[in-house]
Amino acid sequence: MKYEAVIGLEIHCELKTKTKIFCGCATGFGAEQNTHVCPVCLGLPGVLPTVNKRVVEFGIKAGLATNCTINKYSKFDRKNYYYPDLPKNWQTSQYDLPIAEHGWVDIDVDGEKKRIRLTRIHMEEDAGKLVHSGTTIKDSATSNVDYNRTGVPLLEIVSEPDLRSAEEARAYMEKIKAIMEYIDVSNCRMEEGNLRADINVSLRPAGTEELGTRTEMKNINSFKNLEDAINYEIERQQEVLEDGGHIVQETRTFDPARGITLSMRSKENAHDYRYMPEPDLPPIVTSEETIEKYRSELPELPDARRARLEKEYGLSDYDAGIITSSRAMAEYFDAVVATGADPKLAANWIMGDLAKNLNEDGIDITKSPVSAERLGKMIGLIMKDTISGKIAKKVFKEMWTNEDDPEKIVKDKGLVQITDTGAIEAAVDAAIAANPKAVEEYKGGKKKAIGALVGQVMKATRGKANPQMVNKMLAEKLAD
Repeated sequence: MKYEAVIGLEIHCELKTKTKIFCGCATGFGAEQNTHVCPVCLGLPGVLPTVNKRVVEFGIKAGLATNCTINKYSKFDRKNYYYPDLPKNWQTSQYDLPIAEHGWVDIDVDGEKKRIRLTRIHMEEDAGKLVHSGTTIKDSATSNVDYNRTGVPLLEIVSEPDLRSAEEARAYMEKIKAIMEYIDVSNCRMEEGNLRADINVSLRPAGTEELGTRTEMKNINSFKNLEDAINYEIERQQEVLEDGGHIVQETRTFDPARGITLSMRSKENAHDYRYMPEPDLPPIVTSEETIEKYRSELPELPDARRARLEKEYGLSDYDAGIITSSRAMAEYFDAVVATGADPKLAANWIMGDLAKNLNEDGIDITKSPVSAERLGKMIGLIMKDTISGKIAKKVFKEMWTNEDDPEKIVKDKGLVQITDTGAIEAAVDAAIAANPKAVEEYKGGKKKAIGALVGQVMKATRGKANPQMVNKMLAEKLAD
């Protein structure tokens, strides 16, 4: 029997506020354990929380950016459960009246667009962090608790079960990450836990509508782990079903070192949490004027920016998609083009040599040693035929460790392209005289043989000859 995967994500997005959601404690990452805490976020008796207004603003902006309806009346609820990282024994969250619901985003997988529906976006406080002695909770002898993260504001973005593969789930999470970065509500640093996902996976016979029993995997904080966990879980569930077994509704953990999921506990339902309205916080009432004010503050979003790059600059759908996949890269591209650089050349250099060097050094584009202005100037030298594309690669490599402008590097290294007809003609004549076999093959109809001659000219001129002039001159001379 052929099975179809049904996948939904609950993405937890940590907001970039200076203070926590219900108190004045700092939210900075990496502080000494249990130093960013106070009686309010620790839930000590007699304390009263107050809502951080910025969290509400960010929740509304996230809803608007994902095509949600903003609820003008929403409230906080207590989600009751016991776990060591939850000092109050309940999490202040939202249940039946979230800040935003019924939205959607579009994703691209293998050149095909698909719309993924959002069930809701709600505000909540984060729990603390268990610090395990081993690699996962399953192989740890002890676990300590750091409450610094307790009360850090989160948005939980819940999708409908519209995803059908690990590739679609990754594309969806990448799109949510891009949107949150564009509207500047989160740093989205996955390695710091700013963005993480709970994954719900079930299988059903292909062609049927009824949902199968689902399992949930918690706190996946990298795109690779997201894909690996989903692919393993699909394979595991399929084996169970094909062997005549039944899937158990449970929460599982993903072990990235072994690439497998492991059972943790039975999965709770909403009624297990005994939701109740939060008595210490008033409802959130938002006017239409406030919603429209926040809408007017939204920047150009990824899909709109992508369409603009295709229309204004003629970029391909693929190139525009890569460039707009992060706000930092899109802004870098715009800054390069603002120098007068050809947009297609700018896209090629950003996606090619720049991306390669950033990956090798493990740094973000915002930390690039080659600024957008300097890259734009280098592309300008290519456009003016001062240097060839091949020489530009040498210049770019030098720019990575040298703060000089590309013009100075080209001058100091003697890399100016030879466009003098006489100098090129002498090198062309020498190449023809020294390679009679290649000449004979070319004249005999083997047109690719000209490549060997071009190579000889470029070698003789140390790569400085203008390649277009070399090709044109060789073709003319060999046609005689």
